[in-house]
Amino acid sequence: MSEGRSGMYDGTYGQPFVPPMPSAPPPAPADPVRALAVAALNLGGLGLGYAVVRRWALVALCWLATGVLLFVALPADPGGVPVAALVLYALFLLAVAAHGARVGLRTRLSGPGPAPLALALGLVLLAVPAGGVVWYDSARDEAVQQMLLDRLERADRLVAAAGQKAFGSGESDYRRALAAYEDLSAAHPGSRAARQVPARMRTYYTTVGAPYAQGQYCDAVAPLTYLRTVPGHMPRTRLGELASWPDDRLAASLYACASSGLSGGQSTWPQQFGQLLTTFPQSEQAAQVRPAVAAAVTRAAAGLGGTDPCGAIDRLRALGTDIEGITAGGADTGDTLGAEARRATASADSGTYACGVDQYRDGDFEAAQSTMDDFVKANPKHRNRALAQKIAIAAEIAQTVPAAGKRLPTTRSGGGIAVTVRNDSPDPVTVLYTGPVTGSFTLKGCSGCTAYSLGSTLSPTFKPCHGGRSYPQRTISLPAGTVYFLHKPNGAGSATPASDTAKLSPGYVYTECAYTTQTLGSGN
Repeated sequence: MSEGRSGMYDGTYGQPFVPPMPSAPPPAPADPVRALAVAALNLGGLGLGYAVVRRWALVALCWLATGVLLFVALPADPGGVPVAALVLYALFLLAVAAHGARVGLRTRLSGPGPAPLALALGLVLLAVPAGGVVWYDSARDEAVQQMLLDRLERADRLVAAAGQKAFGSGESDYRRALAAYEDLSAAHPGSRAARQVPARMRTYYTTVGAPYAQGQYCDAVAPLTYLRTVPGHMPRTRLGELASWPDDRLAASLYACASSGLSGGQSTWPQQFGQLLTTFPQSEQAAQVRPAVAAAVTRAAAGLGGTDPCGAIDRLRALGTDIEGITAGGADTGDTLGAEARRATASADSGTYACGVDQYRDGDFEAAQSTMDDFVKANPKHRNRALAQKIAIAAEIAQTVPAAGKRLPTTRSGGGIAVTVRNDSPDPVTVLYTGPVTGSFTLKGCSGCTAYSLGSTLSPTFKPCHGGRSYPQRTISLPAGTVYFLHKPNGAGSATPASDTAKLSPGYVYTECAYTTQTLGSGN
């Protein structure tokens, strides 16, 4: 028997038929666990789900998206990752998770084992991005802390820089630093920077108040006054004992500065004493204000007997005005300072006599006359009033005849030589005289008398007060010596006084005649 053969032939005897290979592996049966595993692995952000199903291009896309997020997020910033970036990345992860689940539903895994193991691994690996979030939050918190510490350091630099300037120049820096400290303390109370604010505030106070520590009390007034406003910007509970830190220092500075100004002529001392009495009325320094003012008035009054009594009067009047300025502000409700103001004014009034004498001796006769006239009016019962009147007369004469002011008048009166003064003028005339004695009197106008022409007075035969007419007259008794007369017309418009100097000797009778000369275009 011959062997039989069997098989399939493609039509050519002896060639077997081989079926064609498929272009891709046939799809795996649907497996929900595998789909969840791929989705879970993709949620990690590295595209591991695509890697186990061999979708390498999509793996690269996941790495790119995660890299962009890291580029935006790192290094950690106090502001965190922009919300738009987080939203886009979250949507991207959801998209690749959903797409990975669809691909993994019917695609066999190339690793890392069966689907349940891959799912478990994917769930475990989700801890990596979760840990990254926790780490990033910690890094962001640290960045916030560093930002706040930087802000604290900038405020410290402002304080240090302001401390190198006068307070007026550095005040704006102090205010900016204070605002920064307050913001750190109020808005970020648990931060490391906020915990350092109390120490910084102590430095702040000592820096602002440094002029006091250096003994520069006048310079310390403004910064210490400013420090008392700080509790209005930062609660006293945060300042603690610093809230009252400037009080004693400011009271001491106000007193020390005002006291030095009071004795040295500085013009701001009334405001400083007023601020002390108003702000710290019960302080030890406030109790010392009146004794200091009283001592200043006493010192100024003592100057009335010195070499510059007129200057002492000016100081007393200015002192009285300044003291009244303190009481006008309501600082001294008991009027204790008002009494000192009145004492200063009274001392100045009584010292006017000494000033007039000094002016007379210095040859300032116009000022001496004015001063003595004021003294006579202000002191009707003063013991020197009569002598002041005589000095005023002599000073007026000396303005026309300077020699009349060589000697200070005395209260002496009378003498053995008769001098008759007649008025040959139609206007009343005041006759002033000084020399061994000083005085004045007034003669009424002569009825029927007229002014003489200038030409007639130049004639050798000119003789005023000639006989044949009754002239208003007065006879006075004067001692021997040189007497200076001044005839001062009263109510004669532009008439100017006339003077005469007479040397009186015993055994003679003297006559003075007052008359008016009319000059063309120039009055009498």
